[in-house]
Amino acid sequence: MPATPPIRRIAVLTGGGDVPGLNAAIRAVVRRAGERSLEVIGVRDGWRGLIADDTVPLSRDAISGILPKGGTVLGTSRTNPMKEASGLDRIKATLARHRIDAVIAIGGDDTLGAARHLSGTGVPVVGIPKTMDNDVRGTDVTIGFDTAVNTVMEAVDRLHSTAESHHRIMVVEVMGRDAGWVAAAGGLAGGADVVLVPEVPFDLDEVCATLRKRRATGRMFSIVVVAEGAAPKDAKAQVAQDTQVDAFGHARLGGIGDALAKEIEARTGYESRAVVLGHIQRGGTPTAFDRVLSTRFGIAAIDAVHDNDFGTMVALRCGSVVRVPLTEATGELKLVDPELYDVAKVFFG
Repeated sequence: MPATPPIRRIAVLTGGGDVPGLNAAIRAVVRRAGERSLEVIGVRDGWRGLIADDTVPLSRDAISGILPKGGTVLGTSRTNPMKEASGLDRIKATLARHRIDAVIAIGGDDTLGAARHLSGTGVPVVGIPKTMDNDVRGTDVTIGFDTAVNTVMEAVDRLHSTAESHHRIMVVEVMGRDAGWVAAAGGLAGGADVVLVPEVPFDLDEVCATLRKRRATGRMFSIVVVAEGAAPKDAKAQVAQDTQVDAFGHARLGGIGDALAKEIEARTGYESRAVVLGHIQRGGTPTAFDRVLSTRFGIAAIDAVHDNDFGTMVALRCGSVVRVPLTEATGELKLVDPELYDVAKVFFG
């Protein structure tokens, strides 16, 4: 068999929604690549950059000081290369033009799903899982999740005082389209009275009964945390802002918090307010956990490239960083562990 050509130059991109920790991963990729005498090319705005040949060299100086920064210095987009005209051919042309031997794709299920598809066509790809939703299979946790949970927890902590002062029900809408990890963990950490997730359709009568029970014990306020994708048992669809969908077929969700607050006030008579945290959950500096996780993932991704172990994703399992096939990690979301939700339910009512 012919010898495998040596890897000399790699590309790194960040796709999908931004999260804190992406820059830490980029930094680790560049630093580890330098140790292995590999050159790194940054791809601007995710898969769009490979299609449009929008790249920039990443030197050690270029990544200096980016560790604590939120967002991504490379930019990102929700471009779906399978939906772009001649997308695959244009990506391969960009790789050939810059003599790029492998791609490290940092993203969630959509970005990694595209990476899996490209890997199946012969493009050498290694994935790094990031998403504040924590819904990528094959890994215990993803980049950005811990920071998002801490943001939700801090918001709930702050809302407790105003809710108590005004004897209100505060409904906090957080991100989570199909998986309610942020709502479950953030609500549990913040001491919410009710947590509603997409995996468990809720009964409005039961929610109101829980809130009445809290009032009966003398506690004159409550906090409800609801994921944007959560819905009542009798709902025909999730609450969406409009009918438009992105390149991966996702509608823009939002509005369940306001709808729920109005329904709670109408049914109970308790003054209720909705707070939508929105993109605040994506912004700001990453937590220590996310910085360390991102760094470990970035180094492990370069090691996978060095080993020619393509078509894989680096993952955290039981405290260790391992590699799993992209085919195992994508295509089906990791939903909230029922055990975690059962823990949160102990504090309902």
